[in-house]
Amino acid sequence: MSDTLTPADIDLSLYPEGTRLDDDGRLLIGGCAVADLAEQYGTPAYLIDEGALRRRAREYVRAFRERHPDSLVLFASKSFPSASVIGVVAEEGCGVDTAAAGELRLAIAAGADPGAAVFHGNAKTDDDIRTAVEARVRYIVIDNLDDVERIARIATEPVPVLLRVSPSLDAHTHAAMMTGHDTSKFGIPPAQVADTIAAIRREPMLDLRGLHAHVGSQLLGLDQFEAEVEALAAFERFGVYDLGGGLGVRYVPGDVAPSVDEYAERVVAAVHKHLGRDVELLVEPGRSMVARNGVTVYRVVTVKRGGRVHAAVDGGMGDNLEVSLYGQAFTPSVIDRSGPAETVDVVGRHCESGDYLANDVRVVSPRVGDLVTVPVTGAYCYTMSNNYNTALRPPVVFCDEGRSRLAVRRETFDDLLRREQLLGDRG
Repeated sequence: MSDTLTPADIDLSLYPEGTRLDDDGRLLIGGCAVADLAEQYGTPAYLIDEGALRRRAREYVRAFRERHPDSLVLFASKSFPSASVIGVVAEEGCGVDTAAAGELRLAIAAGADPGAAVFHGNAKTDDDIRTAVEARVRYIVIDNLDDVERIARIATEPVPVLLRVSPSLDAHTHAAMMTGHDTSKFGIPPAQVADTIAAIRREPMLDLRGLHAHVGSQLLGLDQFEAEVEALAAFERFGVYDLGGGLGVRYVPGDVAPSVDEYAERVVAAVHKHLGRDVELLVEPGRSMVARNGVTVYRVVTVKRGGRVHAAVDGGMGDNLEVSLYGQAFTPSVIDRSGPAETVDVVGRHCESGDYLANDVRVVSPRVGDLVTVPVTGAYCYTMSNNYNTALRPPVVFCDEGRSRLAVRRETFDDLLRREQLLGDRG
């Protein structure tokens, strides 16, 4: 292992497709120098390669429609609930998967077609259901008998619905990302499915079209999706099947993730074998749509060398909860310069011992002021950004062909203060 690292040692295969170094060794995303973006928009910041995101959306649509023309790719908006991202994938032919009234309203504001939207939720309120009904979404997914009662009471005309069932599968992923086992809070257990179908059919305002299932998130083995399809075949046959999402991505060099074409090939083949060719097929990619197309840039604030080397950056668990919640591994790099290699812990600025971005990573020996990039942060990092220690949520910057634009501005302290009812305002 070399004692010196250069910009050429950064594993660009983890970054958005097309990421490169310029002649001076500076990292370019979407043709924009990360250093210039950091100077213009500040740090931390979420950087999205818009061109790569568009290509990924088109790749998904093509892969499924070529193999099964009656298919619809639904972007799982919870993975990056920003109108800017939703609008881009909608322009490339994707529908949208939403799980709350706010997500649906955001998608509509972004220009997404409600007729290509599916509405989920394991605890839908009257407001959720009323929003979905009034928007005339393609399908509302029933998750429990309370959904049946609420839709029947609120709807004024028959509403197309799907029933979410448990495929009784233990996904090979983090426990918090498993959704298809029988003790999950999501869906109807197999033994109750027939009775739930009967209850739905007793309601004239509910038009049951098909079934929905979801195994889990960050799944790297395609056999799990095939098992899901086979499990659905055990129930009554329908004309619509929504298989959810869950395809995993590479976060570190050692990860191996299926391609979109491999995923589509295996899933469609399983559908044709177990469910038939004359069905409407829906899939809901989220992480695998956006994760690789996002990079977070930070600036090193302090370096502490003692029992361990801690390089502390100006962000952390306020903009990336994936590490603390799921133990997700990431691959940070000190960019734009060469230098001696050093094994460090990249930690955040929040008052929590669990606030770190990666442990034991080999990077250019960090110095105060260095820029650090963390790739594969396009999924769920923006979603779960928060105000721990009154951190201000970072901006979202789109980069494409050497040009950048602000998609979501940085939060300000005034934004936080507007929600406060100060003692002096009591009147």
